[in-house]
Amino acid sequence: MLVNGDAAEQPGLIKDTSTQGFRQDVIAESMKQPVLVDFWAPWCGPCKQLTPVIEKVVKAARGKVRLVKMNIDEYPEIPGQLGIQSIPAVIAFKQGQPIDGFMGAQPESQVKAFIEKLVGAMGPGQTEELIAAAKAATEAGDAAGASELYAHVLELEPDNIAAIAGLAKLHLDLGDLEGATGILGMVPEAKAADPAVAAVRAAIELAQQAASLGDTAELEAKVAANPKDHQARFDLALALNARDRREEAVDHLIAIIKADRAWNEDGARKQLLQFFEAWGPMDEHSMAGRRKLSTLLFS
Repeated sequence: MLVNGDAAEQPGLIKDTSTQGFRQDVIAESMKQPVLVDFWAPWCGPCKQLTPVIEKVVKAARGKVRLVKMNIDEYPEIPGQLGIQSIPAVIAFKQGQPIDGFMGAQPESQVKAFIEKLVGAMGPGQTEELIAAAKAATEAGDAAGASELYAHVLELEPDNIAAIAGLAKLHLDLGDLEGATGILGMVPEAKAADPAVAAVRAAIELAQQAASLGDTAELEAKVAANPKDHQARFDLALALNARDRREEAVDHLIAIIKADRAWNEDGARKQLLQFFEAWGPMDEHSMAGRRKLSTLLFS
């Protein structure tokens, strides 16, 4: 029986894994309870910030969730296959499948909220509340309200990455590609590689790619006429994504990977990972797509 949160009294609660140990430590263990996989590297400053925070919260969950850490320098294969391009990256596995995740160093309150989503109850500051409200307004279709909330955050914290990225994505979703690009110019150089910024930048690149593809009807006809026309299927996936038909876009890229993993130097999987980056790790289509990709790669 656990009497405190000390990891020494919770055997196996937090451990390191390898490529060889991944199936047992993550896939098998996640059949019993959620397993968080923390992808990190010794040179990564934000990883060092996140480690004590996530370990503290995992210990506080008292065995309801386990933490497995994977050094991507020593074991690059699995993070590469799962499309882990920025670290720290934390992916939650349940019943053998990736179900949720986040990237970048997060405050304790956010890590706790993330784990509570997985295991049940175990709050945020002013800017976090405003950003949460802005996201809710965006989901409700209130672009003007979301824009005002993000602007208020930037009055309080001019370099708040979540607000800058959120506002840029808002403009992008409204078709204002130039405005979105301009807002990203507010990002401090030191934070240019932040995952939230990278996600919007990837979404802008996808929008630019899709702009030259035109209507989907011709591409759909090409694929129907020749299912092995991978280039037409690839272009169709880009066009479908531009029209927010994400599930269909994922399925077409998965079809290419299943038929010919090596096509265009693994181009379909790389494009799928760019979709995930642009949509964000917690987007339902990102998670569904990662599950399909994981099943394909690890089956």
